[in-house]
Amino acid sequence: MNYDAGSYDVVVIGAGHAGIEASLASARLGCSTAVFTINMDAVGNCPCNPSIGGTAKGHLVREIDALGGEMGRTADKSFLQSRMLNRGKGPAVHSLRAQIDRREYSKIMKHTLELTDNLHLRQAEITEIYPEGHVWKVVTRMHAVFTAKAVILATGTFLGGRIYVGDVNYESGPDGMFPAAFLGKSLEKLGLSLRRFKTGTPARVLRSSIDFSKLEEQHGDDPVVPFSYDTEDPGENRAICHIAWTNRETKRIILENIHRSPLYSGDIEGVGPRYCPSIEDKIVRFSAKERHQIFVEPCGLDTEELYLQGMSSSLPEDVQLAFYHTIEGMEHMQIMRSAYAIEYDCVDPLQLEATLEFREHPGLYGAGQFNGSSGYEEAAAQGLVAGINAARKIKGEAPFILDRASSYIGTLIDDLITKGCTDPYRMMTSRSEYRLVLRQDNADERLTPLGREIGLIPDRRWERFCQKQEQKQAERKRVEKLVISPSEALNAMLLEKGTSPISTGVRMIDLLRRPQLSYRDLAPFDPERPDVPDQVLENVEIEIKYEGYIKRQKSDIAQLRRLEQKLLPKNIDYTTLTGLRTEAQEKLQAVRPANIGQASRISGVSPADISVLLIWLSKMES
Repeated sequence: MNYDAGSYDVVVIGAGHAGIEASLASARLGCSTAVFTINMDAVGNCPCNPSIGGTAKGHLVREIDALGGEMGRTADKSFLQSRMLNRGKGPAVHSLRAQIDRREYSKIMKHTLELTDNLHLRQAEITEIYPEGHVWKVVTRMHAVFTAKAVILATGTFLGGRIYVGDVNYESGPDGMFPAAFLGKSLEKLGLSLRRFKTGTPARVLRSSIDFSKLEEQHGDDPVVPFSYDTEDPGENRAICHIAWTNRETKRIILENIHRSPLYSGDIEGVGPRYCPSIEDKIVRFSAKERHQIFVEPCGLDTEELYLQGMSSSLPEDVQLAFYHTIEGMEHMQIMRSAYAIEYDCVDPLQLEATLEFREHPGLYGAGQFNGSSGYEEAAAQGLVAGINAARKIKGEAPFILDRASSYIGTLIDDLITKGCTDPYRMMTSRSEYRLVLRQDNADERLTPLGREIGLIPDRRWERFCQKQEQKQAERKRVEKLVISPSEALNAMLLEKGTSPISTGVRMIDLLRRPQLSYRDLAPFDPERPDVPDQVLENVEIEIKYEGYIKRQKSDIAQLRRLEQKLLPKNIDYTTLTGLRTEAQEKLQAVRPANIGQASRISGVSPADISVLLIWLSKMES
């Protein structure tokens, strides 16, 4: 028998990375918020790799932090090893990645939720949601009925979850937890278009069963660069990671048993992530490749479990053991948790607005893997945006929308809602056409003023941000004026770096424009350099070196913004617009873009179709 259990402004379903950021944002913006999780001990769980960040994902973490989110701060408190990826490439693709203590990360996140005002953390399985007038009803398996003005769906891989290991499969969430077995039917009743995706994870293995003398060591960076702009002293690396390699024998065993993989037997219906394939996928798809890299990573300081990054699989346990034992250093390795694939329900994101609210269901939002994305960072970014927008809608404030020229978060959401996804969406730097402007080093400059305006950046953080901007402007003016005189030592350094010596005084800004030189190289010849944070010097140096390219991208951004200012009416019937191709009519009718810019990015809408829309708009406005 159902009973009335109370009401909240916002209910968040799921306390993974999306649910955490959504509920914290909503509560911090003054809305009474409840976040429900199937297992209270799994708040902020990392069921796949025990790391935060990575290529493009590090950008997302920095942006979440710049807006006032929590992921970066918690990663800094729980990291084991930190590395800046892609240092050998340009600054647009530099991305921070931290190996974390997964239990410590979860513990800190759970405690953060528990200590947050306006926020109630509850263990319960949600089995049904439905609208009633202008509110939503949320029903638990124990028959409690909660009333909410907004609901955020952040179900991760729990919704209709099913585990696969060889020919064995069963209903389950990640890490052997209960799945959300009933909510999917309720969502189908609402008319939401669901689909099946799948992801996977490798085995966890016993540290003492590996011979590390046969593996390559991988050390962290020194000094450590933090994710969060709040972190003043991140501390030192506390762990070493290792690298191993598969070989021909590994390949042979996998190919001989490929018919036993549910991916190839047809048991798994869900579509897997294109950019994070299982080891059996890699062996088949890259058949000419003789070996594949494995990153051996610790799961925490107080556990002997190791994670084998790059070796996810759904092959049977006996096959897993056989192919792991072919790897040098792992001949006697003991599996603690077998690799598995997990299949789950998610929604077609073309049903969402840029606020992540469902177009046909006011007050209902989606975030994270529920929206068809993959990865902790993509989930957290969406959760933050959904939580902000749910709170702002309840308070009668304007929606918060990030466009693709403002951030990777904006690019992620724009891709999902305009292009959709046929497999789990993963953020990559190549997805952003403005990546030289959207670097991780300037995320605060781009987004912290927005976070302050929203109400998620406290006074102390704002004061530090303003001070940093003042330091940056002062340093830029200083290097523009500073003239460095020629000397024997300077010219020797210039020749050593492969650039021409000088015979007269040269402005420091002109020396910094040389690709061979850095702030660090010029430090001995700049004795009056002020004591400012390294991040300030990094910002100034990048903007000087890439000034021309950045200027060009800002011009492209201005053009994008002009197109996005041309709004399309919500009630337009595209099937009645003559001149549009049939495919364009169908796609526009399904996606219902908010503006011309969005319309231009929909797959199947051509430049000629955009011209038709522009002509139609000009007639409407005249």
